[in-house]
Amino acid sequence: MAHQRVAVIGASGYGGLQTLRLLHQHPHLEVSFLGGERSSGKRWSELNPFLPLKGDPVVQAPDPDAVAAAADMAVLSLPNGLAATLAPALLERGVKVVDLSADYRYRSLSQWMEVYASEARDRPRQDSDLCAEAVYGLVEWKAEAIAAARLIAAPGCFPTASLLALLPFLKQGLIEPNGIIIDAKTGTSGGGRAAKEHLLLAEASEAVAPYGVVGHRHTSEIEQLASEVAGSPITLQFTPHLMPMVRGLLATVYCRLRDPGLTAADCSTMLSSAYRGSPTVQVLPVGTYPSTKWVRQTNRALLSVQVDNRSGQLIVMSAIDNLIKGQAGQGVQCLNLMAGLDAQTGLPLLPFYP
Repeated sequence: MAHQRVAVIGASGYGGLQTLRLLHQHPHLEVSFLGGERSSGKRWSELNPFLPLKGDPVVQAPDPDAVAAAADMAVLSLPNGLAATLAPALLERGVKVVDLSADYRYRSLSQWMEVYASEARDRPRQDSDLCAEAVYGLVEWKAEAIAAARLIAAPGCFPTASLLALLPFLKQGLIEPNGIIIDAKTGTSGGGRAAKEHLLLAEASEAVAPYGVVGHRHTSEIEQLASEVAGSPITLQFTPHLMPMVRGLLATVYCRLRDPGLTAADCSTMLSSAYRGSPTVQVLPVGTYPSTKWVRQTNRALLSVQVDNRSGQLIVMSAIDNLIKGQAGQGVQCLNLMAGLDAQTGLPLLPFYP
């Protein structure tokens, strides 16, 4: 089949860099345009000599006409609030869009404006129709809709790990909808490439710190799809922690079983059945618990379950690479489906260990 041309906008950020690396040897997708504002006019080798690209292209300003002339699809790896300034013009010109930011993750623009209030003040939006149209890009749960879509909102890394663990049990009605707690831990790359004081080595090394303990932005994102799958409103507690590592994410989900007689083996069998057609998700044997190092630089999620019969609690553990399965890899999965390919085409499943 003919190669599909892909523009990567925000190419020098972590999401853009991971996307370029994954597309570098993709059999059917090729990078045809590099876009950026601050890096515009510079050759790629000046910016990122460690990742050579064919022809050493010049980064261009993301003008919609220029992008549309060069590409069939575009990945937008931009700060929250910026993708919405570009996506409408690209869609008007027939370019399919995968947005790695949060701009289209909510079906309601008013909810996005509430959750991302500071971004909404800086960049007012009028694209409520696109918020309603956008497909949430959790591939294992939305593959058919993604394949037919022209605008994909790639999930956040925390929601990806949490929802993969939680949704099968909500769909089957095996857990109580109340009292769900998600304790999640991530590496510093989740904060992006721009300099931030709390991500400095001297600040983050040899420390574990919670943040966004109440009202973290990803809480409502998780609740949105969880409520859709459960068929009723879900309110849960989500607390992230920053870990002294570069990449990786581990989410541990706690919920109460409706049937206290269910065993860990029962729950593991159900989870394996839910993902039997998804090569990106592997369910580990009961008693084997996932490590972030086991998924490092892969597009795989590792899941494991345990049941505490004393308290009636189900514990589901989920490990992903936050930059691959939690961001760029999932974005490429969406590109694959939009291009009529198998979702996993060109994506790594095996880690380099250790």
